[in-house]
Amino acid sequence: MIAAGRLRLRPFTMDDVAWVFEVSQDPALQQYVQVPSPYLMEHAQFFVEHLAIEQGASGQRAEFVVEDAATGERLARVGLGMRGDGTAEVGYWTAPAARGRGVAPEAVWAVCRWAFEATDLELIEWRAEIGNEASRRVAQKAGFVMEGQLRKRLVHRGQRVDAWIGSLLKDELGRAEGTGR
Repeated sequence: MIAAGRLRLRPFTMDDVAWVFEVSQDPALQQYVQVPSPYLMEHAQFFVEHLAIEQGASGQRAEFVVEDAATGERLARVGLGMRGDGTAEVGYWTAPAARGRGVAPEAVWAVCRWAFEATDLELIEWRAEIGNEASRRVAQKAGFVMEGQLRKRLVHRGQRVDAWIGSLLKDELGRAEGTGR
C-alpha cells in the first residue's frame, strides 16, 4: 500500500475485476490503451489475475488500484512494467468519473517515488501514442522529461503507430512532486 495524501494506491485483488471491466468499456480509454475490443469480462479477469497479481508477485510488474483515501472509491490504475535492468515503463488510466481532478499525475508521481525508494530502479520510461495529449499532460505534470518521438514504435489494434517517449530519473523526482507543476 502506498499512501499519497488524498490518494491510496493498493495492490489489485480479484474483487477489482468488475471495475476493470467497466472502466475498460470507455471509448476514450480504448482509443489509446492497447486493450482488446470488444473488451470482455474474461479480459478483465486475465489482467487482474495474471498481469496485476501473478506478475506482481513475481516482480515483473507493480500494479496498483488508485483509491480516494477517505472514501475508498476506485479512481484509476497505475503500474510499472519492470525490465530487470534498473528501468521500468509506467502505464496508467483513469476512470471516466475521476478525470480532470489531478488524480493521474499524483498517482504516477506516487508510484514513481515508491519505486525509486523501494527498488533499484534508476529510470522510469513513459510512452504513449502520438495524439494522446491527456497521457502526455499527466506524464509532464508527474515530472517526466519529454525526449522525443519514436517512429512506428507501438502497435495499436494491429497497426504500427508513432509514439512519444519521456523519462524520469531517480534524482529528478523531487522537482514535480505530483502537484502538476
